[in-house]
Amino acid sequence: MTRGLVAEFINWTWVRENFANTPPGTPSIVSATIQHIELALIAVAVGTAISLPLGIWAYRRHAVYVPVTVVSGLLYTVPSLALFVLLIPITGLSVWTVEIGLVSYTLLILIRNVVAGLVSVPADVRDAARGMGMTKRQLLWRVEMPLALPVIVAGVRVATVSSIALVTVGAVIGFGGLGYFILDGLNRYFFKTEILVGIVLSVILALLADAVVVWMQRLLMPWSRRDRRTRRAVRTADVATESA
Repeated sequence: MTRGLVAEFINWTWVRENFANTPPGTPSIVSATIQHIELALIAVAVGTAISLPLGIWAYRRHAVYVPVTVVSGLLYTVPSLALFVLLIPITGLSVWTVEIGLVSYTLLILIRNVVAGLVSVPADVRDAARGMGMTKRQLLWRVEMPLALPVIVAGVRVATVSSIALVTVGAVIGFGGLGYFILDGLNRYFFKTEILVGIVLSVILALLADAVVVWMQRLLMPWSRRDRRTRRAVRTADVATESA
């Protein structure tokens, strides 16, 4: 029963034939996966590089926050296909069209999280740092940014997962990574195997990317692990005391 159900949805012959080697002009599963990863990574990296200084600027100058979030919010609300149509006369059917669209969708998430992270730093911590004679730059990079990292990384996680999902839309102009298989499968009278390969691998990439970002967060913030261990030890001690 199970084998018959799997055989109905998965054509293993097609998977083997298209795993690494395909005719010219047709991406293999491996090459499409690599393109998918590259497109998403570039989008998140560029989006972070743009959002970090904008977020810091908006945090320091409150009058800037509203226009920055309004513009990034407008970009976020534009449907991806409509954005591609608007960009094609300028950038053509190129990877630039996809990347500009992907980057624009990361800005609102990342800018808001940068500002939210910096705002969440306790005022007494800032006062203590100023009392130690820190300049504004030292205060930002030695105190505020480390404490804001959990919120910022949370935004990076959301932006990464959403970028991996949105890359598939780029298939309509030829740069969609695994989205190629979803679109091609639909064009081939709903070829289930090809569609499933595109969907399942996209989900797997999103889960793996999220795990990698969490791992990087732990590397960047080793003190958070110590804090968790301390809290667990305190809870354990409290439970032992209550039991006694």
